[in-house]
Order: sequence, then C-alpha cells, then structure tokens
Amino acid sequence: MQKHTYFIADMHLGLPLYDPAERERKVVRWLDFIKGSATAVYVLGDAFDFWWEYKYVVPRGYVRFLGKLAELTDSGVAVHFFPGNHDLWARDYLHRECGVTMHSAPTEEVRLGGKTFFLAHGDRLGSDATLALTLLQQIFTSRFLQRAFAMLHPRWAFAFGLAWSKKNRLSKGIAAPFRGEEEVQYRFAAQVAQRKKIDYFVFGHRHTPIAVELPNSAAQLVLLSDWITGSTYADFDGEKLTLKTFD
Repeated sequence: MQKHTYFIADMHLGLPLYDPAERERKVVRWLDFIKGSATAVYVLGDAFDFWWEYKYVVPRGYVRFLGKLAELTDSGVAVHFFPGNHDLWARDYLHRECGVTMHSAPTEEVRLGGKTFFLAHGDRLGSDATLALTLLQQIFTSRFLQRAFAMLHPRWAFAFGLAWSKKNRLSKGIAAPFRGEEEVQYRFAAQVAQRKKIDYFVFGHRHTPIAVELPNSAAQLVLLSDWITGSTYADFDGEKLTLKTFD
C-alpha cells in the first residue's frame, strides 16, 4: 500500500460553536480513515481552542481525540504537533501520554519523499504584526506570566481561557477570504522561496483552503481550512501534495 503524509490544522476542539462534540468525532473519523495509509500526520496548530497544561490536572474533554492520537503512535504512525496561537502553551503532556512529537519553533523545514516542506501554523510570519499583536504575543510567551497563570485554580483558568478564545473567534469570524499577494502568508512564502529551495509551504491559521503557485519559483503555497465549518486537509503521496475534503 502506498504510504502518505497528512496535514491538518485549526480543528479548534472545545470551541462551543457548531456542535463541538460532533466536530471532535469527525476529526477522529478522519484519523481512522487515514491511519491505514499514513506514515505521518502533521497537526499544524490550533487543534484545541484553548489548551493549558498543569502538572497534575488533565484538561476536561478531548478524550476521543487524545485516545486516537495514542492509538496512531502506538501503531507506528508518527504524529507531529506544531503550536498555534490558541494552543501555544502545549508542553510535554501530548508527548508523554500520546507519543506525539512536539515542535516548539514557529516554523520548520521538513524533508519528505524528496520534497522540502516549510511548515508552520502561520500566525508568526514576517514582520507584519501590529503593535497590539506583538504585545499580546509577548504576554502569551512570558515565562513569568505563564507561571502566574499556572497558580490559578483550573476552574477559573479554563473558564477565562475558553471564554477569551470564543470571544476572539466571534470577533474575527470563522474564515476570511484569501487576499492574494496582500496575504501575510503569501508574502512571507514568496520571499523565502526566492532564497531557498522549498517545494511546499503549508500553513493553517487563515481558515481558508488555498493552493497557489508562488511567483518566480516552483514552490506552492497551501493554506489549510478550519474544521469548524469545513474539513479540509492536505495529502502528500510521496510525489504531490493535494488539498482534499473529508465528508
């Protein structure tokens, strides 16, 4: 059987919109669907709408999803997790309990089947961030503030985190139209492609499924959609990367 590498992002598990329980079940059904042909699965951020790890407390929910990740890794499928802006606080729980390989860097180049992939969630690319977003990122990544937040009782910490994530999603909408050359991810990928030999740039974050050729290069930019209202993923068969929809 031909082996494949799969890419998925922005499931936002736990977001209380559009039947979150059914969304988790659909993601699990997809993992069941691809497990027989998969050598690796890359989760490119925002798998959870909010994720925080305590030393002795496991976040409520996600049981089906976490169990399926453990089943995949136990069977020899490599599962890779890149942090998004909603789950950048993931530490070692997914690795220790589910066998997932964690990637802390916002971007990484990966060689697969003779092709070079540039992978990221897609929220920390280039120098286009506003002052407000830059300050927010500094707050989120501050070790001092993280330790202070960890001192909160989980009841209050998760109530705050989930409420903030929901408000953030509702204020922005579920997805935004692709803006072509004005898109941050497009400009970033086009610049990198001019100085590096990259075959595929694969990002999440924008919640819009797009596959476009980059100018003056052989590289392709692939944006994955969310699983809140859609279910798009990318399938690499060893030669070509294709966007697909799981029904």
